[in-house]
Parts: sequence; C-alpha cells; structure tokens
Amino acid sequence: MEPGSGSPAGAVVAEIKSRRENQVWYLKISKLALAFAIIHSKPPGKSCKEYTEHLAKTLSEQDFGWKSKAEALEAEVLRLRQELLLNKICPRFYLQNGKPDAPAETLLDQEHINPPSYSSQLEDSGCDVSNDCTFDSLGTAADFPRPEHNVDTSNRWLERVPPLDLCCTSKEESLAAPIQFLQHLLEIRKLSEGGILQADFTELDNDSFTICNSVSRLLDGLTIFYNSPKIPVSNLLSEAVCVLISLITDSKLSNHVLKKCFKKLEEFKKNLIKVILRSSGVNRFQALHTVSHTLGLLARSNVLRNSLISLLLPEVRQFAEQLLEAHQAQAMYDITQYENIFTLCMILEQLLQKDTEDCNVSSSDYEGEEKNRFLKNLDQIILHLSDEFPLFSLYLWRVSVLLNSAQIQMD
Repeated sequence: MEPGSGSPAGAVVAEIKSRRENQVWYLKISKLALAFAIIHSKPPGKSCKEYTEHLAKTLSEQDFGWKSKAEALEAEVLRLRQELLLNKICPRFYLQNGKPDAPAETLLDQEHINPPSYSSQLEDSGCDVSNDCTFDSLGTAADFPRPEHNVDTSNRWLERVPPLDLCCTSKEESLAAPIQFLQHLLEIRKLSEGGILQADFTELDNDSFTICNSVSRLLDGLTIFYNSPKIPVSNLLSEAVCVLISLITDSKLSNHVLKKCFKKLEEFKKNLIKVILRSSGVNRFQALHTVSHTLGLLARSNVLRNSLISLLLPEVRQFAEQLLEAHQAQAMYDITQYENIFTLCMILEQLLQKDTEDCNVSSSDYEGEEKNRFLKNLDQIILHLSDEFPLFSLYLWRVSVLLNSAQIQMD
C-alpha cells in the first residue's frame, strides 16, 4: 500500500518524482538546444552529421590532451612521494640528487639484478622438444635472472642498480618508474639487513599510498606486456618480474605489499590465467611457459599460492564439465583451449605438490567448499573422458589424488 500524499513519506516520494521529471525535461531541452546550435553554426558545404562528428572529434582530442597532462602530473607527484618516502625510511641513502652515502665498495658488494639472460626464451618457434628447459614453476627460476655478485669495485655505485634499457614506448615507460623506486627500496632493505644502513620501514605504514600505487603501476605495466598479441622480448620485463618476486618474498616488505596490494595481485593472477586460456598463436607454447613461470614464481608466497590454487581449481573443473558435455553430445570442442588447459593443470599439480611437501594444508584457503566442488562427481567425469581424452583424465586424477592426500595429512 502506497503512502498517502499527506504523509511525510508521500511528500518525499512526490518530491523524488518531481525531480526526476525535471531532470528528464532538462535533458530533452538541452539536446534540443544543442541541435539548434549545431544547425545555426554549421558552416556551408557541410551536413549536420559531418559537422557534429567534427565537433565530437575536436572535443575528444581536447579531453585526451587534458587527460595526458593529468596523468603526467600524477606521475610526477608519485615520483616526488617516492623520493620523500625513501628519505624518510633512510635519510642517509640520498644526500643529493638521489646519491647514497654508503661507500661504493660496500654497495657493490651486494647482490644486483642482471637481466640479459631472459630474452632468448621467447625467440624460438615454440617447438623445442629438448629436455634442457623443463617446466619448473616453483623451482630455481632458471628462466629468470638470478642475483649475482659484482666484484668490480672500480665502477661507481650507480652500477649497483643498473640503468634501465628504456625504449620510447608506453609499455616500457609504464614499467620504468615503479621499477626504479622498488629497486631502491629493496636496496635499502638489503643494506639495512647487513647493518650498513639504519632504516625505518614503519614509514611504509604511514604512507601506504606510495608503496601501493607503485606496485599497482608495476602490475599494470606487466599486464600490458603479457596482454600483447606476442609477448615482446624485453630485459625490462624480466627485471620487473624479478623486482616483484623480490618484494613478495622479502621478510620485511612482503607483509606491506601483500596487505596493501592483495586485490591488485589477485587481478594480475586472474589476467595471467586468461592470457593462458585465450592464447591461440601457432608458436604460443614458449609464451605460455613464460606466463606460467611467472605464476609459479608468484606462488613462492604461501598466501598467493593458496589463492592461486583457488583460482585454478574452478577453471580446470569448468573445462572438464564443458568437455564432457561436448563429448556426450558428439559436438565440437575448442582444441586450442584443450591444449592450453594442460598448462593450468601442470601449474595446479605443482602447486598442490609444493603445498603438500610444505605441510601447509591446514591453512590452505582452497580447503572446504572450493575443494569439494572440484571433487564432486570427478570420478564419473574421469571415467567418461578416459577413453577419448586419456592425458587430460590422467591430470584430473593426479590433482584429485593430491587434494585427497592433503586432506588425509591434515586429518
């Protein structure tokens, strides 16, 4: 029963209706006035449609110009905040123009990133059948550069954080700035751990925006690279991944990054999974290995590993159900996606194996509803698919065994 017009509620409803009617009327009048203005100011020789499109294009270009200026100003503000935060954490690190106070010999004794070994990974046809490059997402990160010791003390301290090989492309620029800041943050962390510098990392709690925005920009830049039709060969991509992994595995910095950027990291992992599933190039398998290896490196963090398992379980289960439905109906299925799903299966199997070895099952986020949903009637699905799709059925069975063994250990 509607409130009476004399009641307070009725007055409110009447007021809302009146405002909506006024807004609709104002919009119609505005459109009519704009149409008359365009017709009145239309130059001779042009139709109203052509002139309207010209005005819209001019306005969009102006908006784009303002947007570019605003983005440049935001980037400059972030850079200043990054410098300020580094100075607050460790005033000695920068005395002037970003130069540290530590001796060159001491700085050069520390580990640094040396990325060139990564680029060859994406240069071949993707048809390598040798056993030299095995799938080892949770291993030693053999396909990514590892820290090395620089023993040449004749160079300046700037070689401690090597200059970036920048190209004038938006993809490169989107990664360069956050990499430099985060590298310096990791540098201070290493020097403070060795007792060379005094650093106060509680400042990260006082300025969560800067660290969160920097990591977010790093992830956005990586997403641009991985979403490219062909993942480009770039030392910067390798360097960005190394910085990200160093952050999430560092004993002091990982808590700040995971706490403030967990949602962004989840979006990044979801995007990498989509990249794997929708990849369709003929020579895509090396690129798939690169993306899956990045996922495996992210899984070095127990928190990210459990959340990644929770993302992979429904993807594999959903494809199994779709494949069974197509098989029973004698319908066509997507052969490309069928090939790609094995990459997710391999990642999932290795994550579960690692989780079981670490005896981390009691705290796993994928236990319970997610696990039960994956295992529900899985034996029947495997039975129906085993003749036509034996390899995929084998992977499903191995994943189910790992899930059940984890439950047995926990019990």
